[in-house]
Amino acid sequence: MQKISPFIWFDNNAEEAMNFYLSIFKNSKVIRVAKNPPGSPGPEGHLLVASIQLDGQEIILMNGGPGHPLTDAISLTINCSSQQEVDYYWSKLLDGGGQEIACGWLKDKFGLYWQVTPTMLAELIGDPDKAKAARVMQAMMKMVKLDIGVLKAAADGK
Repeated sequence: MQKISPFIWFDNNAEEAMNFYLSIFKNSKVIRVAKNPPGSPGPEGHLLVASIQLDGQEIILMNGGPGHPLTDAISLTINCSSQQEVDYYWSKLLDGGGQEIACGWLKDKFGLYWQVTPTMLAELIGDPDKAKAARVMQAMMKMVKLDIGVLKAAADGK
C-alpha cells in the first residue's frame, strides 16, 4: 500500500468515473469497493468509496454528494515517454465530453483535471542553458496538446 493516495470526491458518478479510468489505463485494477450500507446518507447499495490502481498508482474515488466540485487546483499528471502515449491518453481522456485546456492540460467528462506530459519536458525546461529552456517554455505555452517534435525543435533553436 502506498503511503499517500489522491482521494477524489465526486457528486454521484464515482463508479462511472472508476470504470472509465480503468478502461484507459493498462495494468489497472479495482483494489476495494465499499457500497452504501442501509441507513447511510446515499442510496443503499450505491458505490460509496472505491480504491483503484491505475498503472500502479492508487487513487480513491468517493460519491460524496454535491458541494465539493473538482477544480484545476488539483490535477493528475500522466508522464508519457512518446508522442504515441501523449496522443493515446489525450484522446481517451477527452472521450465523451472532456475539454482541452492548454499546455498539456485537459478536463475529463467528470471534471477531473489531467496533465498529459512528455517525460522529456521537465528536462528541457530545466536545462542549464536558459535560452534553450526559454524557447521550450515559449513553444509549450502556445500548445494545447503537447507535441514532442515541436518541443525538441524549440530546444534545438529550430
